[in-house]
Amino acid sequence: MIEYKTTHEFTEQQLERLFLSVEWSSGHFSDKLVVAMKNYDTVFSAWDGDKLVGMLCALDDGIMTAYIHYLLVDPEYQGRQIGRTLVEQAKEKYKDYLRIVLVSYDDEAHFYENCGFKREEKSSPMCITSLWT
Repeated sequence: MIEYKTTHEFTEQQLERLFLSVEWSSGHFSDKLVVAMKNYDTVFSAWDGDKLVGMLCALDDGIMTAYIHYLLVDPEYQGRQIGRTLVEQAKEKYKDYLRIVLVSYDDEAHFYENCGFKREEKSSPMCITSLWT
């Protein structure tokens, strides 16, 4: 049974395992991820016992805009509505905000569209990064 939590406390090993399970290069910087989790406004996590199997992290300005930065679910647990549940938790928390923003990889865009997100026609995600995924 999956349990959902709102903790900001994770070990390097928990974060490294989850991030690398989805092949995200940030998993190679688990020491930085531990600090990052403490700095997010919102962290929703999914657990199978003591195993971290999913997470959503968001930043917000307190009233108008929230930005979902991370949504990831261990591939062994995908298809169990974990990602959708995490998104619904974020949508509920930010229901009075004017905008919820995220950047999706093209392969996952259909998932977010099924969760109610729409592609912006007049904007493009842009970044400066040292990460390779």
